[in-house]
Amino acid sequence: MQLTGRDIIIILLYLGFILFAGVLFKTRATGKVSYLLGNRKLPWQLIGMSNATSMFDISGTMWLVTMAFVYGMKSLWLPWLWPVFNQIFLMVYLSAWVRRSGVTTGAEWLKTRFGNDRGAKLSHTVIVIFSIILSLSLLAYGFVGVGKFVQIMLPWQRIETFLHIKIDIAPADYYKIYGVIFTLLASIYAIIGGMRSIILTDIIQYTVLTLASVVIAFTAMKTLVTHRLVVPDGWFSPWFGAKLNLDWSNIIPQVKEKIATDGLSLFSVFFMIMLLKGILASMAGPAPSYDMQKILSSPSPSDAAKMSASVNIFLNPARYLMVAGLTALALVHFKDLNLGPGHIDLENLMPAVIEKYVPVGFAGIVVAAMIAAFMSTFASTLNAAQAYLINDIILEKKNLDDGSKLTLIEYSTGIAVVLVTIIFGWFVSSINDILMWIVSALWGSYILSNLLKWYWWRFNGYGYFWGIFWGLIAAVVLPLIFPSVNSLYLFPAIFLVSLIAALIATFVNRPTDMTTLKQFYYNVRPWGWWKPIFEKLKRNDPDLEPNKNFKKHALLIFIGIIWQTSIVASAMYLVFIRKKEFFLAISLVIITSILLKKLWWNKLPET
Repeated sequence: MQLTGRDIIIILLYLGFILFAGVLFKTRATGKVSYLLGNRKLPWQLIGMSNATSMFDISGTMWLVTMAFVYGMKSLWLPWLWPVFNQIFLMVYLSAWVRRSGVTTGAEWLKTRFGNDRGAKLSHTVIVIFSIILSLSLLAYGFVGVGKFVQIMLPWQRIETFLHIKIDIAPADYYKIYGVIFTLLASIYAIIGGMRSIILTDIIQYTVLTLASVVIAFTAMKTLVTHRLVVPDGWFSPWFGAKLNLDWSNIIPQVKEKIATDGLSLFSVFFMIMLLKGILASMAGPAPSYDMQKILSSPSPSDAAKMSASVNIFLNPARYLMVAGLTALALVHFKDLNLGPGHIDLENLMPAVIEKYVPVGFAGIVVAAMIAAFMSTFASTLNAAQAYLINDIILEKKNLDDGSKLTLIEYSTGIAVVLVTIIFGWFVSSINDILMWIVSALWGSYILSNLLKWYWWRFNGYGYFWGIFWGLIAAVVLPLIFPSVNSLYLFPAIFLVSLIAALIATFVNRPTDMTTLKQFYYNVRPWGWWKPIFEKLKRNDPDLEPNKNFKKHALLIFIGIIWQTSIVASAMYLVFIRKKEFFLAISLVIITSILLKKLWWNKLPET
């Protein structure tokens, strides 16, 4: 199937609307808080939908389809690499803790924890550097995904023939041209309109994505009525033993190579490291990217918690209907996808299936949806990068919050980030490689310092700085020393380097100023090792009570993870027409929803 003229018109109309939204909201985004956070007046439901749309990224969806194809229902654990269940930790308690600060970025938030001494300034500097590295990595990750997707749907060779042009570039790199084009298009509305523009367009993009998901799921289910999925024993089960034990030898031999390359044969070891890393990363709080900015955009701490909960509802059913549908169609029609003999790039499964098997008349909508997924993620990540550059570097040195000079700064920082993204993305070839580096090595450098800052009063700005600094060094150096090792397996070493550096720096320097610690504890009221601070505050406020919610939060997180995982499983089993497994999964969704309503939602504080 080739894209028809009607499909291309649908795609062009969609792109025209996105650009119109940026211009429409140009005059509304005046001032720092308005531009970066939408004046904190947007409803939490819309922010949650926007956040979910940003997470519905094209590169991640391509990766999920590849993982589902290879690992079946066991793939539902693999997003724990990110970790996807951090949204449960956020909804239960961390979003409210973050939002109580009232700041503009995560780097500015550090001042509320470490004050203004030299250690605090160092911590501020290193998190700004980390956030920019993270944002550029995520932007490059999206660059590769959208380029590979569009190249299959609309080969660049057709554009060259139609326009009578020739670009001197290897055919294998044609996808990079599309990466540049769509990066520039996404940049326009994000830079011009700021957070309001992003959220408005995300609502439309979410609608398009959901429609595409339903179309793909319905097409797959209709196909499965007359076709059987030929997969290894155990493919439909999420459970596993010490080893993966998925034998593709007599079905699709090339998949064995993929499993060996991923290094997931010893799945139980991989799972345990992934779970440990995921819990620690979740307890550390949101990474300094668009998720943090959406939390800070929420009207109140309670709304921030509700927003994080809504992400699971908006994102998972729609995304996994699409993932399961594309996976089923890829399995049924694999021999006809023409992915090439010998080595096969399984990251091309998703666009290959859409190109051949989406019903006539819907191709334009599905392609527009995938472009929407890229543009939403790109715009939100770009906004986060701008937030750190503008608020934490430029405005740190200039007392400026309004007027044409601020607008010039907003636009110029956005353009600078986009140009660096294009350069960075040009040299990245694999979605999986950069994803594994981001979620394992890069976040491995971030976790320890951001974990201790919440739960241990003695931890100071020096410890925070040196923990992340040496963690970043390890995250860059260790993958170079061990290039054939899965980045996740390097996480314990990176974490240990960060831990040693953080503890040494903390104890050789003085604690954070007591006034800062008391104010932080009084505002946020975290649980953990805060007894000395609580006792000092108790002398002046005899009615003050410590936070005793650790056990309650742990229970809610356990219930929440079952709830989230069951939502994903029910969507996949529905598409695969596995009735028994579907009813079990949907029953768990209902039971855990009732428990969360009674134990969490009904007891949310307003502040």
